[in-house]
Amino acid sequence: MRTVKKTSVFPAPREEVFQEIQKLSTLQYIASPYATFTPVEAERDLVWSEGSEYDFRFRLFGILPMGIHRIRIKRFDRSVIASKEGNPFVPRWNHTIYLKEVGSETEYTDEVDIDAGWKTLFVYLWAKAFYAHRQRRWVTLLTAKKSQ
Repeated sequence: MRTVKKTSVFPAPREEVFQEIQKLSTLQYIASPYATFTPVEAERDLVWSEGSEYDFRFRLFGILPMGIHRIRIKRFDRSVIASKEGNPFVPRWNHTIYLKEVGSETEYTDEVDIDAGWKTLFVYLWAKAFYAHRQRRWVTLLTAKKSQ
């Protein structure tokens, strides 16, 4: 097992970041183009909440099908969001997001425990790049909202 941890300060208050986290469109924006997530049940309204579970068609770089990625929300509040996730290629992808208010900004941390058997090192290296990318996309998203 390997752990990826990445922290950034976002140019928005924690409440605004928390509101954005609740939208599927935010996940899709910040993950692209490294990964795409398409809900298996397209007609179902996605509302992240503690105890909810969702299945997504996961594509690496939007091209390579990686099967169904399941996300089980274990905790969902304004300080900590924790999920147990996995797919056929990466059985353990446990993700925790920490949100800490810092004045008018938010310290945001992604922490992910990964276990993919013999593929773990390769997945870990991809995940390091992915979470750096996600956090850059977060800053872009929040900066654009601020200028509207």
